[in-house]
Amino acid sequence: MTATQHESDTGVEHPDLSVAALDTTSDGHVRIHNNVVAMIARLAALRVPGVLEMAGSFVDGLASALGRKTGDRGIRVEIDSESITLELSVVLEYGVQMAEIARHIQREVRHDVEKMTGQPVKAVHVVVQNVRLPNAEPSTQKEEEAT
Repeated sequence: MTATQHESDTGVEHPDLSVAALDTTSDGHVRIHNNVVAMIARLAALRVPGVLEMAGSFVDGLASALGRKTGDRGIRVEIDSESITLELSVVLEYGVQMAEIARHIQREVRHDVEKMTGQPVKAVHVVVQNVRLPNAEPSTQKEEEAT
């Protein structure tokens, strides 16, 4: 994979392999790290009513246990030379219309990423990983396995 084709789902990869080269001028290159694109997507998704949090993967949990704070938890970013594709794993509030919330997430994320990066977004995939009551504590993996 080239620097503009690297897929990122954790904050621990080599920084030179996880950037998008957006522009080259006589002054130099303009690059945006995949984690920045992920953070834009995260903030856009969390603004949508009904979204409680992003759902991380096992790798995200391992990174957190090692003391690394990842701003791209639950978000995968793939950038090629022409567009950006994102996948967001979310936890929604119990009782919401999931398809409606997912479409709202897609619109907000697409708008913000395109506006801030200047790159077209090919797709925003939304995976609902869990639902819970808004005031409930996030469950741990051990609690989920016990049920």
